Amino acid sequence: MSESAKYYVVTKKAVPDVLLRVVEAKRLLESEKVLTIQEAVDAVGISRSSFYKYKDDIFQFHDNSQQSTFTLTFQMDDEPGLLSDVLKIIAAYRANILTIHQSIPINGVASLSLSIQVLQNTGDISNMLEEMERQKGVHHVKILARE
Repeated sequence: MSESAKYYVVTKKAVPDVLLRVVEAKRLLESEKVLTIQEAVDAVGISRSSFYKYKDDIFQFHDNSQQSTFTLTFQMDDEPGLLSDVLKIIAAYRANILTIHQSIPINGVASLSLSIQVLQNTGDISNMLEEMERQKGVHHVKILARE
C-alpha cells in the first residue's frame, strides 16, 4: 500500500543543500542556460543520480502555487497605516485578498490572519512574504495553510 503524497512548506534554511542544487539545476534547464542534464548537474555540483532522485519532489514554492489560497499569520505593531502598507505589498504582487482578521492589539501588538488567492499573474509569493517581514513593525510572517 503506497502512502499518499504529503506536502510541507519549509524555509530555505531547513532544506538540505542537495535539494537546493536540484532546484537550481532545473532552473538552468528551464531557462535554457544549459542544454543537457549533465551540463546542469556539473554547473551546480551534484551527481546525475541526485538530480534524478529528487527532480520530481522539489520545486520552487512559486512554481506550484498558482491558483492556490494561502492563509498567512503574523503580528504587527499597532501603528496607523501599517496594515495599509502590508496590503499594498500584497497588491503590488497582484495577489487577491480574500479575508482579513485582526485581533485587538495587546501591549501594542495585534495578531493578524490574511487569506490570499494566488492568481496566474501573481508575483513570487516567497519574495512577497520576505518583503512583508522586512516591513518595519511586522513580525513573524508565516503560512498557516494552503488550499
